[in-house]
Amino acid sequence: MISISKNRYEAAPPNNFLPVLLAVAALLFLLALELADRVTMKRDLEIAREIQRWLVPESPPEVPGVEIAFVSRPANTVGGDYYDAFLRGVPSSTSNSKRLLLVVADVAGKSVPAALLMATFQASLRTLAEANTSLLELVEGLNRYACAHSLGGRRFTTAFFGELEPETRVLSYVRAGHNAPFIRRASGSLERLETGDLPLGIDAGVRFTCGAVTMAPRDLLVIFTDGLIEAVNDADHEFGESRLLEVLKSSDAAGAQATLKNLLSAVDAFVGHTRQHDDITCLLLRTD
Repeated sequence: MISISKNRYEAAPPNNFLPVLLAVAALLFLLALELADRVTMKRDLEIAREIQRWLVPESPPEVPGVEIAFVSRPANTVGGDYYDAFLRGVPSSTSNSKRLLLVVADVAGKSVPAALLMATFQASLRTLAEANTSLLELVEGLNRYACAHSLGGRRFTTAFFGELEPETRVLSYVRAGHNAPFIRRASGSLERLETGDLPLGIDAGVRFTCGAVTMAPRDLLVIFTDGLIEAVNDADHEFGESRLLEVLKSSDAAGAQATLKNLLSAVDAFVGHTRQHDDITCLLLRTD
């Protein structure tokens, strides 16, 4: 009789515990690195947001006979919208007279890349504004700089520049591809500032056109970025210019700050809980 040991046919127990343990440990290590990177990125974005807040005015300049109100809501932690309002010297003048410069700009794109370009825009604007130049010369200088850093026109910037002479209330303006602002006259009529040219950063040789209007007492200038009128609700409908004009008409006796508050309330009510998809910036000026 042939005897065969059953031990020859017993399979050895699997010894996979150590490789599985190492794989789990490696996965946990990678997750920890990812979490650390996300924490670092979040902290960096918070710092970037604080720096971006430093680049725009916290409160408007005090100009006799003028009320200014502004707000900016980035869609992400940082954004590409920019606004400013400050006094600068009158070209070719030896007196201490000043003009009020108003700027609202929108860099193409969103988040960090747009925020970085916005920072360079602010630095260039402030530097050029210190020179004794006209509004057109200021805009043309900004355009040349933007063209040199726009990646062949892919990183262009739309902007509206207004320069108000406080004594005469004459507003000179240059619109570089930006949404046309509105003036709500004291009579209640609405006027659009349509004179305009290409955005900054597309053509270094473009010759910009300067428009001019006179602001009468109690007239209101409304400058905004496209994130305002393109705000959408849960039905994917845009807020639109028609609703903007309705708010302006219904706020005909209100000042700049009150009108801005009414406008933001209308946008919030229209959008509801829908996530904001673009930066929203508004700057309003009312003459007394």
